[in-house]
Amino acid sequence: MKGTLYLIPTTLGDSTISSVIPTDISILLKQIKYFIVEDIRNTRRYLKKVDKSIDIEELTFYELNKHTTDQQKSSYLNVAKKGNNIGVISEAGCPGVADPGADIVAAAHQQNIKVVPLVGPSSILLSLMASGMNGQSFAFNGYLPIKSGERAKAIAHLEGLSLREKQTQIFIEAPYRNNHLLKDILAVCNAKTKVCVACDITLETEFIKTKTVAQWKGCLPELHKKPTIFLIQG
Repeated sequence: MKGTLYLIPTTLGDSTISSVIPTDISILLKQIKYFIVEDIRNTRRYLKKVDKSIDIEELTFYELNKHTTDQQKSSYLNVAKKGNNIGVISEAGCPGVADPGADIVAAAHQQNIKVVPLVGPSSILLSLMASGMNGQSFAFNGYLPIKSGERAKAIAHLEGLSLREKQTQIFIEAPYRNNHLLKDILAVCNAKTKVCVACDITLETEFIKTKTVAQWKGCLPELHKKPTIFLIQG
């Protein structure tokens, strides 16, 4: 009998485990011996934070990042074929959503390995919930182009798409470029377009605010090096 691939959420930052991670997950983590993770050191720290009794030295970790080959990804599931459960843990939040864990999940389906998603914090969904924007139709677009000209075109395209489809457009940026992105959004978009800035979600410093472009101008939040989700709706 094959093992199960569990998609295990982690915190979005230095928040209390009990406030964002269900107790059932903490119990499950003590039973799994194999993990596919984005960052081994951070995962070790997370597991110890969940339960200090977890013996890290007994565990096996497979690292999943941009350097991992397709062959390696497929081979990581070999232990599941032998009846062992595997946990997939992202750098932050829920694995498989805007995350390389999706490749492992796809491989598991191909190999007829059961996949079980577990409840936890997703910055994308939490920001949408708190934005007041259209939650019936929305799209996550990942990162926008780095070059300012290309980024401005991308913002204009997403604003137009939002207007035509009445759809919330969601995107992110590298934390050290957040302030520049917000300024570009306000420079490109129509004064009446709604913009939500969701920063440090689930942390004590959480900031979530939706205003029109006109209302944002002159009172910008400081977002440098803070994990932030941006949402617009025309």
